[in-house]
Amino acid sequence: MALTLFIAGIVLLAIGVPIAFALAMAASIAVAVGGRYPQIVVFKEMFTGLDSFPLMAVPFFILAAELMSGGALTAVLLRFAAQFVGHLRGGLGYANVLSLTMFSGISGSAMADVAGPGAMMTRMMEKAGYDRDYAAALTASTAIVGPIIPPSIIMIIYALQDERVSVGALFIAGFVPGALIALAMSATNWWICRRRNYQSTEPRPSAREMLINTWRALPALLLIVLILVGIRFGLFTPTEASVVAVFYALICGKWIYRTLKWQAVPSILARSALLTSAVLLIVGASAAFAWVLTIERIPQFLAETLVSWQMSPLVFMFAVNVLLLLFGIFLEPLPGVMILVPILAPIAGSLGIDALHFAIVVIFNLTLGMITPPVGGLLFVTSVTTKVGMTALVRQLPPFLLAHLLVLVLLTLFPILSNGLPHLLGFK
Repeated sequence: MALTLFIAGIVLLAIGVPIAFALAMAASIAVAVGGRYPQIVVFKEMFTGLDSFPLMAVPFFILAAELMSGGALTAVLLRFAAQFVGHLRGGLGYANVLSLTMFSGISGSAMADVAGPGAMMTRMMEKAGYDRDYAAALTASTAIVGPIIPPSIIMIIYALQDERVSVGALFIAGFVPGALIALAMSATNWWICRRRNYQSTEPRPSAREMLINTWRALPALLLIVLILVGIRFGLFTPTEASVVAVFYALICGKWIYRTLKWQAVPSILARSALLTSAVLLIVGASAAFAWVLTIERIPQFLAETLVSWQMSPLVFMFAVNVLLLLFGIFLEPLPGVMILVPILAPIAGSLGIDALHFAIVVIFNLTLGMITPPVGGLLFVTSVTTKVGMTALVRQLPPFLLAHLLVLVLLTLFPILSNGLPHLLGFK
């Protein structure tokens, strides 16, 4: 069954079948060939994978991000970010990084970051004299901070696969790695802008303008504070926090910024439903795929094999990095977490590797696959939203990929970058 599962999955993905359908069909074919179980078990496992209270947070966080975007949040954050760095050499590049990082604290999705502020910043950078393909590459490379900065949909899914970590602890653990990614993208932007002599045409805002922009951005920025403080002090669970985020986003858009119209709410709900269904289809299909692996004892076999090699924790971490980088080239992060974490996390635990440290390395590594060709789903979204050809976009990526790999090495070597802040705040 296992061999059939892998062959069917690879063939279906190769011919362009969407990831959720490819995983579900591969599981179904494997069960049919094995002949030991009825087909109904595939559907049962898909529903079992979705039957989770923490998973209810996903649609609400998606809806909160859509409400914030519909309430002109993107423009507010762009003005807030640009006022600090827009007048510097390569300033709009820094503003791109800063605005995407802040928006990540609301959306939790790399795709949303690219389609929202990323597309706007790419157009602004092109008008200011930057090459459009460079602006698009910077946008795609920075957008992967979306699943790292809380709230993060991938972190919610990860916590369901590894009971050693909580959603709240993962949310806190993402801050320092997210900041490192933003700094790495800013440093790369600085180096490229100096080489290409990208000058700034943005005037330096007055103190009064900066105060006004900061005051207007403050309600939006407080959303992430509200979520994390509420979870940390036990005011609500992560699932309840997602509902709080929806109501807060509605209040901000309708009564604080006064840009959200009631007639826009149905379309916002429809977009949120579509995004939620796409995510949950992948989660359900991945659960069925992972079930076939489990009954075939693939996780146990790999665990026993790796343990027999007697690798040190550091060697194991670098081996996992190589595996995940290769895996991420062909599969999206969500199925990667669903399939690989139940296999790798117990091995990491047996080697004494901190659960939060391992989680952040895995999440960042799989997310990095979103901008690595040939699959790189985030590259296709960026290409469409920015109207930059895929070839031109990929040509600009190497400096950004190198910067990301350096961050990955730092996160692998220094666990305190991942678990230091959660442990300081009392998450164990």
